[in-house]
Amino acid sequence: MSTIRILLTVICFAFTGSTGLFSGHLLARNRSAWFVAGPVTDCRARLLRIAAGEVGIREKTGENDGRRIEEYLAAVKLKRGDPYCAAFLSWVYLKEGFAKPRSGWSPDLLPGARLTKTALPANIIGIYFPELKRIAHVGMIEKTDKDWCMTIEGNTNLTGSREGEGVYRKRRHLKTIYRMADWVTPERGKL
Repeated sequence: MSTIRILLTVICFAFTGSTGLFSGHLLARNRSAWFVAGPVTDCRARLLRIAAGEVGIREKTGENDGRRIEEYLAAVKLKRGDPYCAAFLSWVYLKEGFAKPRSGWSPDLLPGARLTKTALPANIIGIYFPELKRIAHVGMIEKTDKDWCMTIEGNTNLTGSREGEGVYRKRRHLKTIYRMADWVTPERGKL
């Protein structure tokens, strides 16, 4: 009798997992696949589309310059040549119609009132640099997988530098993220 129960349980799991009846990650067919964490509202999806559309943008001469880089900088009233990781994210939020965040100073994108421990899509991450004793690089969460997240970041490179040459997707362990900020909830642009 217990053998039949075990066999029926296995068949039940096989059936529900293969038909996609459960969308939960417990029965996901490919548990190592990237998934988007939490609810993806239309607003978050639009923010991600805007940011993802910029992946591949590169500096003209490697000096924080070029037409698009200068558009990011102009969004926060910075000049050509200034670092632009925070300016890039401010530009993304501006394109979606947010009044804030609007700063080229990376710590400004993670104020206490917006801090969260939830890795939601379109949330901003802050990377702490001990030698500077502050958050000195920011990016946007695109999706997560267990202890990892995929981000979209400006002014970085393949190695994840804060002084890179373009807009890249990066894979970061959640433990390397010092802070996260949610500018979408509870209400956009209220700060």
